[in-house]
Amino acid sequence: MSPLAIFFLFLINSSLAANTNINNVQNYGAKSDGNTDSSKAFFSAWAAACASNTPATINVPIGKYLIHNANFNGQTCKSKAITIHIDGTLLAPSDYNVIDNDENWIKFEKVSGVSIYGGTFDGQGAGLWACQNSNNKNCPDGTTTLTFYNSNNITMSGVTVQNSQKFQILVDVSHNVKLQGMKVLAQGNSKNTDGIHVKLSSGVRIMKSQIGTGDQGRIYSVSRGIPASATAGDDCISISPGNSNLWIEGIACGPGHGISIGSLGWKQQELGVQNVTIKTVTFSGTTNGVRVKTWAIIMMRVVLSSSGIKISDVTYQAIHETSATKIAVKLDCSITNPCRGVVLEDLNLSYQNQQTEASCVNARGRVSGLQKPNNCLLKN
Repeated sequence: MSPLAIFFLFLINSSLAANTNINNVQNYGAKSDGNTDSSKAFFSAWAAACASNTPATINVPIGKYLIHNANFNGQTCKSKAITIHIDGTLLAPSDYNVIDNDENWIKFEKVSGVSIYGGTFDGQGAGLWACQNSNNKNCPDGTTTLTFYNSNNITMSGVTVQNSQKFQILVDVSHNVKLQGMKVLAQGNSKNTDGIHVKLSSGVRIMKSQIGTGDQGRIYSVSRGIPASATAGDDCISISPGNSNLWIEGIACGPGHGISIGSLGWKQQELGVQNVTIKTVTFSGTTNGVRVKTWAIIMMRVVLSSSGIKISDVTYQAIHETSATKIAVKLDCSITNPCRGVVLEDLNLSYQNQQTEASCVNARGRVSGLQKPNNCLLKN
């Protein structure tokens, strides 16, 4: 390389360094011993990055960092591009009384252009799970490990979130969020530990991730006659009302309850869910695959109750391998609002080396690729 080229390379690197504010949490007093509360150090590093007029970086070196409740607010941030590189593990207090009834452990609120790469968020929820499983009525409800609220242009890649007290990751009232290469894990004795919960958001992409929320043995017990409600954990991905333009691809889901849209219809006036794509997903030892859940309309002194939610234009396509039950596809739709535009295509699922069946009630659409469709779908 010529001296002139080296000189220009030096200028480029110098320019990048000058335009990037780098903040190591250890320089602000964070201790990597897993016992010292490092919350203030993380707040200080965030404040410095937030105040930068240029792209800023927060570095978390190898080690374990204890953090109490932390809310990183970006409303007054000057920097519109904050990158957080994590090589270590962030630990919640193992004593759930420290967090008590706070809804979130780590929360990013009103931030834009935040990217998080690598590292582990450990909610240390075992103590709370034990309390809840003991039927102690004084146990807290639990806290969500990682929340993005009212935020835009978020990226997470190569991050592990585990052992949450409640939801693992919550995306709430946020837009243009990409979660890729994630590992989201909870043990079998956990309760209500949805892997990723999406609420009132749009443009969320969840890709190439491993999500398991439950115990393998308990999940498989469903095929032996134990009700699904007896299993622990929760949905790998749950999608609540008010979401649109969601893309879910390349997910390894299990154990857990599968991927769920809903429950919908809890409130009389409620935003719907639209334009959701779920593809190339492997479900292993889950109680369900992909399901849409709705609440019934409660009617007094009538013979039946039904859902007021309209479900339409849903396609189940190219679903293969095995089912834990003889009925592999079950559509139980509202008598007052039948499902319309449902497509069952190229479904090849077996149960104990036999062809599975489909069960459809009040559903309209078309079906192909099932040997025993049982006149499953009426024509639209």
